[in-house]
Amino acid sequence: MRSPYTLPDGNVLISFSGGRTSGYMLHQILEANGDLPERCKVVFANTGREMPETLDFVQECSKRWRVPITWLEYRKQMPKFVTVSYNSASRAGEPFRQALEQPKILPNVHRRFCTQELKVKTIKRYLVSVGWTKWVQCIGIRADEKRRIKTSTEKRWANWYPLNDANETKQTIMHFWNSQAFDLKLWGAHGSTPKGNCDGCFLKSEATLAMMWREHPERMQWWADIEDWKSNQIGKKAHFHATRTFKDLGNFVQRQGDWIFDDEAYLCQADGGECTG
Repeated sequence: MRSPYTLPDGNVLISFSGGRTSGYMLHQILEANGDLPERCKVVFANTGREMPETLDFVQECSKRWRVPITWLEYRKQMPKFVTVSYNSASRAGEPFRQALEQPKILPNVHRRFCTQELKVKTIKRYLVSVGWTKWVQCIGIRADEKRRIKTSTEKRWANWYPLNDANETKQTIMHFWNSQAFDLKLWGAHGSTPKGNCDGCFLKSEATLAMMWREHPERMQWWADIEDWKSNQIGKKAHFHATRTFKDLGNFVQRQGDWIFDDEAYLCQADGGECTG
């Protein structure tokens, strides 16, 4: 019986976000196919705002499973991408800030151009540079996230969702990582990883971003500084969220203290989705 993780024909991009789900997907693909052929590339696009533990996890997967992972970053200069490594990858948001220099607004839940520029287009430019004209893009979306599955509208690639095809759920994936000798060292409530993806991503819930302000104020200050910088650049208010600024949320957390985290009704728990790349 053909495995849901068997590579399709042609060029295949395995988009590795750096989270447990995409890590599990990569493991299952390796189990089903052995060493990956030249026509298959595993790519991680670093925005410069990933938590350090995410970068460590990507590197650990590559070393333990002996699979080459191409690390990419956006650059404003042509060809608008650069290949980096675990050691040389940005850790202070440089690619993200460069991508924000030209637009007159900051990205938000309705206009997620940061995902497009830093991840989707950056990976596309790299693949085209190595001679690919068409490919299948492997994306780590589980069977319990079916609402996020989309058919590609791009001419160059089709989407492949092996985790959904294999009926994998969050429970399956957490069970896998609980049995491994290593793991992504970012833990949140109920085994979730709210610190994953970009540390201050505007798609995260108010509760998660408030928690980040409490636990990592130096990382959240970057987002507040970007809002001030962009506002000064364009001469009017610029912020990532429609109803609050990062500075406002940080000041609120500082004034209120820890009691707001004990009441689930006080801070909004809902998020606007996940940046998967």
